[in-house]
Amino acid sequence: MTIAKVMDIMRAAMLVVLKIAGPILIASMVVGLIISVLQAATQVHEQTVSFVPKLFTIAAVMIILGPWIMKVMNDFTKYIFQMIGSLS
Repeated sequence: MTIAKVMDIMRAAMLVVLKIAGPILIASMVVGLIISVLQAATQVHEQTVSFVPKLFTIAAVMIILGPWIMKVMNDFTKYIFQMIGSLS
């Protein structure tokens, strides 16, 4: 296996990580920002007030994007197995 192939696999792996984690992190950050603004406005600084909405948001994003995430992972797995098959 050449260095170019290894770099291609690493690049593909990083793109898959960004595709999968990106929407979840962005949704969590948006909800966290909204809750932080509301907490600053109402001066209620309870930790569970920000944790529970983030938890529900992440669960909703995972449910909505679950099939797409599985497709991305499936495509990456097929790519890896094709690369393994082309080694010989």
